[in-house]
Amino acid sequence: MRVISGIYKRRHFDIPRSFKARPTTDFAKENLFNVLNGYLDFDGVSALDLFAGTGSISIELVSRGCEKVISVEKDRQHFAFIKKIMEEVKTDKCLPICGDVFKFISRNSQQFDFIFADPPYALKELATIPDLVFEHELLVQDGLFVLEHGKDYDFSQHSHFVEHREYGSVNFSFFK
Repeated sequence: MRVISGIYKRRHFDIPRSFKARPTTDFAKENLFNVLNGYLDFDGVSALDLFAGTGSISIELVSRGCEKVISVEKDRQHFAFIKKIMEEVKTDKCLPICGDVFKFISRNSQQFDFIFADPPYALKELATIPDLVFEHELLVQDGLFVLEHGKDYDFSQHSHFVEHREYGSVNFSFFK
């Protein structure tokens, strides 16, 4: 896993082979952040990384200047890996949380400038995630939510949908 830009640019982190999660590909991640630069100035932003997996997006957000990143990951091994990465780069800008994303959403009272979610593509509740983000008012006014998903999903009719980007087998839907 490689950090694309920011203060940790070009840092590599080896992901254990035993991991079920794989980070968003460098190609898709680089293109995603190129698009995000048109929406956000990351300096001072508060971000939420749901289904954080390897922490690839979380470390990228911290590297680019986010003030606070909360990474929610249910798998204990993945959570420990995210925690280790953040300790290795000596940052206090990221708070990894080991827990269920749906419980976090229902109990959370904070709002974020940016939310990224990369659930398992086979997750049966995947289609409900945009509604949950907006029902629980997780975004600040004019905040941005990006959902990574497989090709079988079309969110273009969602009331908060803004745009869709596709990079190989990786799809991103943007919501405001």
